[in-house]
Amino acid sequence: MLMWSRPRDEVCDEVFGKGRASVISAAVLAPQTLGLGWLVYAPVLMWAMLRSPWVELFADRRRQHLLFGTVFALFMLWLVRRDFDTGVSYHFIGMTAVTLLLDWPLAIVGGFAAQLGLMLLGRQDLAALGINGLLLIVLPVLVTEGCALLVERAQPRNPFVYIFCSGFFAAALSALLCLLAGLGLLWFDGLFAMPEWLEDFVGYLWLIIFPEAFINGMVISALVVFCPEWLETFNRTRYLSAPWKDDDSRR
Repeated sequence: MLMWSRPRDEVCDEVFGKGRASVISAAVLAPQTLGLGWLVYAPVLMWAMLRSPWVELFADRRRQHLLFGTVFALFMLWLVRRDFDTGVSYHFIGMTAVTLLLDWPLAIVGGFAAQLGLMLLGRQDLAALGINGLLLIVLPVLVTEGCALLVERAQPRNPFVYIFCSGFFAAALSALLCLLAGLGLLWFDGLFAMPEWLEDFVGYLWLIIFPEAFINGMVISALVVFCPEWLETFNRTRYLSAPWKDDDSRR
């Protein structure tokens, strides 16, 4: 069994990334895992491209600005990262806010465009683009879309429910599942040296959940207050309707 000689704080920082999701290098994953990642990611990406509202996008300059601005912001956010010699890098995800802003098809397309930008700068491996896309794009989009659908099914009238459940909670859950899935892949392939006392750091999960939830939740809160029309998943008719109108209609 591998013994770790470095301090626990240093290794914990490397494993958990202090509130960030991990980007995995192709060097620490098996070729079968890399190939499987592309086999799953490519059809999902094609499906998102087919479902994207290209006609409305080309006809609406506001949507174009939102898409390009979101891709640029996501690209800059993912550039703020910490790289380790072990082949793992950490950065914030931010896909919850992107999904609520653009809806899931354009969110996946926009995330892929940001990935391509990082690859051109040498910050991501082409071989690992598929598996990282599943972890950092598809998984958060799936979690956020699921939470948004559950909120919409409940049809709450308080916008705080939308902000908390679709913003804060979805981002926290996405960060947690992304980390667990990434660690599971690294453990399964066996090319990344895991610390033998990894189970001691369950408490550090809060350092991953809270920052991701705070960033996405604050962005969604600001958009709900100042620019609710930008959010494709926000029902302005229900959330922002005047409550006294309902009382008058009941009378």
